[in-house]
Amino acid sequence: MEPGAAIRQPGETPLRASLRDHLRAALPDWLPVALGMAVLYVPTFHGLFTGLWTTEEQAHGPIILLLALWLIYRQWPAMLARADGKPAAAGWPLLGVGLLAYVLGRSQGIIAFEIASFVLLLAAVLLLKCGRGALRAQWFAFFFMAFMVPLPGPLVGMLTMPMKMAVSWATEHLLFMAGYPIARSGVILQVGQYQLLVADACAGLQTLLTLEALGLFYLNVVRHSSAFRNVALAILIIPISFTANVIRVITLSLVTYYLGDAAGQGFLHGFAGIVLFITALLLIIGVDAFLQWFVKWRNA
Repeated sequence: MEPGAAIRQPGETPLRASLRDHLRAALPDWLPVALGMAVLYVPTFHGLFTGLWTTEEQAHGPIILLLALWLIYRQWPAMLARADGKPAAAGWPLLGVGLLAYVLGRSQGIIAFEIASFVLLLAAVLLLKCGRGALRAQWFAFFFMAFMVPLPGPLVGMLTMPMKMAVSWATEHLLFMAGYPIARSGVILQVGQYQLLVADACAGLQTLLTLEALGLFYLNVVRHSSAFRNVALAILIIPISFTANVIRVITLSLVTYYLGDAAGQGFLHGFAGIVLFITALLLIIGVDAFLQWFVKWRNA
């Protein structure tokens, strides 16, 4: 064995061993950066995990963060291979914007600025320490983290109401065709003796953005060679999200109809979210399989 060669653990793949060695070599250089980011953002993320991210509308935040960190970890060897070691001049203004966003967000209680500053500062540090090539290698992870940033309330409210109306309308007509006693007034459903309000979390813009983010993550991981397949699936995630929301509200309505209002309310804040994402995942995989068949049929 050559001096300095990596010792691979039993059962460890060469890729995993190489990644481990890359991270170990980078630790002394990156540890001060990690400590600095921790000083700034441990209070921020503590507040998110105990506050905003405990709400149903923003519960996707931790999922997005963990998946983005995994993407950075996964791309680390490729990032180092493309790093030119020369600080990119664009890193300094980006660092300034990120620090300004952090100060404003932290001092004024604007959580969207705080989260955005985390993404900006990470990108700035990467530009300054590794150069443009490194950031290009990690671009998707940073784009993916942008889905953590909450949208302005007025914009969410403006776009959410038409979506809730559409989900309520579809739920009413599907259950009526199935023979259930159901009526609708706006976004309020009357199922038997029970009334259900279709809330923002059941059919909102944040749900659509979360499912779009997870769909893009799926595309990045599987890396289809067909551009048509990638673009089509990314677009079709929008109707997939709508369908998953309709199935969620139908399931909630049926639980309330058969088991009572208490069961429905408990379901809404518990298993309903799981139903949504499982349904969406199955639909994404199913649509992707159909697109795979279509691409093969078209190229045959």
